[in-house]
Amino acid sequence: MTPRERWTAIFAGEKPDRIPTDYWATDEVTSRLCKELGCADKEALYTRLNIDGVIHVNPERTVKHFPGDPQADIWGLRRTAIQYGAGSYDEFANHPLADMTTVEELHAYPWPSPDDLDYERFRKELAAAPRHRWVRSGEFEPFLMYCALRGMENAMMDLLVEQEFVDTALEYIFTYHHAVNERIFEIGKGRIDVTYVAEDLGGQTALLFGIPEIRKFILPRQKKMADLARSYGVHIFYHTDGAAFDIIPDLLDVTGIELLNPIQWRCPGMERERLVEAYGRRVIFHGAVDNQFTLPFGTAAEVRQEILDNIRIFSGARWICAPCHNLQPVTPTVNITTMYETIHEFGRM
Repeated sequence: MTPRERWTAIFAGEKPDRIPTDYWATDEVTSRLCKELGCADKEALYTRLNIDGVIHVNPERTVKHFPGDPQADIWGLRRTAIQYGAGSYDEFANHPLADMTTVEELHAYPWPSPDDLDYERFRKELAAAPRHRWVRSGEFEPFLMYCALRGMENAMMDLLVEQEFVDTALEYIFTYHHAVNERIFEIGKGRIDVTYVAEDLGGQTALLFGIPEIRKFILPRQKKMADLARSYGVHIFYHTDGAAFDIIPDLLDVTGIELLNPIQWRCPGMERERLVEAYGRRVIFHGAVDNQFTLPFGTAAEVRQEILDNIRIFSGARWICAPCHNLQPVTPTVNITTMYETIHEFGRM
């Protein structure tokens, strides 16, 4: 089977020739792997490690900056690079909605326009995407954006004490992404396979929000976005970190997710056996190779054993083997290659 055929089979509830794989990593890790494994690019890396990875294609912005602020992006957010030794990551340097107190101020805010994207270039890039792989386009993670715009502390408090304010802002964020995704799906009819709908609902030990707040502010717009994708035949890839077990029924019944990522099985309630027993017939599990302990700090033998454990545990369900989040530079190359070599050797179905 080709990578595309494996992903298609597992979403159709059929059995592929082997357990599909995917790849999530920082740019620094990808560059290092390509250099160490003698691969010219990511496609060559995927071939070298037998990765069935999905290709991400999204339109670039034609308007790059916020009105009157060339240092900010289209949302008004500035970023600063934080060095951590092996690379860097961006932190938000401002929260442009932080000092607002009224809904009227939100209405007056210069929200980005869905017109400010290069859809023609997107059309060409989509046509040029490898035909033997699935294509992922479009995204929607509104509360993450709201936290950036408002500041984490304010955003969390708003769910309880400024509900009209947060609901109004989330509607503006939704309206933008819905319009963008609708254009993307229309251009990509028959070519886009899956879209990314997400919200980090779980923390390390429990849900980050109360279930009533999730049901009121998060799920209804997720359902609308997922319904839009489904109307174009596009599948739903859903991401939530952490201990999210208690909200999975809502994600299945309301949002209508088909795939759950990243399966941080060390978090309470997310034990693999429990997930398979409860939801193994209803959802595809994606990830489940521990990226907090095993991959970065374990031995190659421990990585190998975790893959073998996953093969056994997920044998009664649909599973796509991948790290449970982006591989970090601290992760040894031998652990990464061991992960993919083990699943390729023992993941035959």
